[in-house]
Amino acid sequence: MKMNTFPSFGGLFLVAIAFLLLATPAYSQEVAPKRVLFVGNSFTYFYNLPQVVSAMAEEKGWALETRQSTVGGSNLEQHWKSERGTQTRALIEEQEWDYVVFNNHSLSSIDQPEAFMEYGKKFAELVKDRGAKPVFMMTWAYHSNPLMQATITQMYEQLGEASGADVVPAGPLFAEARQWRPDLELFFDDKHPSSNGTYLLGLAFFKYFSGDSPVGLPKRLTTRDEDGEKLYLLFMHQTDADFLQQLVDEHAFHTENLLTKHKKD
Repeated sequence: MKMNTFPSFGGLFLVAIAFLLLATPAYSQEVAPKRVLFVGNSFTYFYNLPQVVSAMAEEKGWALETRQSTVGGSNLEQHWKSERGTQTRALIEEQEWDYVVFNNHSLSSIDQPEAFMEYGKKFAELVKDRGAKPVFMMTWAYHSNPLMQATITQMYEQLGEASGADVVPAGPLFAEARQWRPDLELFFDDKHPSSNGTYLLGLAFFKYFSGDSPVGLPKRLTTRDEDGEKLYLLFMHQTDADFLQQLVDEHAFHTENLLTKHKKD
């Protein structure tokens, strides 16, 4: 008797199911967004820097979930000791983060260098112990005293080296922008960032996290509230946006390349 060499319907069905199970993860699983906690003071919350960074990431098609633990005028010693209503240590210890970005008081590196180093290193170790990566936002000189920047830069570079943390060079970017475009107002007052200044900071963190050029990001950034309504974060003149994007693009500093990894995933 001649045997039937064609597979049965049941066999074909099982083969098809196995193929779908193998193929499904590559197409249907979503990559979990990276979670970033911004810690600091008004230098971070002026014009909603964490939300600006998220909005820039979304413009490139990837999710960056940002939260903040900020109190105006606070320094990292106060955050460490849970003073002035800060809850930073609890947030780091009780929740899962991929990155924690620290913004110390603008005068800490100058007026309290020992405490600046001590609590910067303590937080860096805590973050690494929790499986996340510490990042420091190097602050900028006041509008009235550009000479502050040399000491600020030196101290943040020392802290980055001593703690094994990355440093995003916000201060040098402010200084360079002021040099090339003294007409472009980066300050709300003598020290806080204007909307232009926060846009510059957002570009720097977008480049740091993504590893991608910020050139081409929109001049108008939006987010959505809990009801899905659009909220406008920042409006820029196109010429100013173009200038700041080119400035950050050409300024060399270490980046994490999350956008490249996201595309591969």
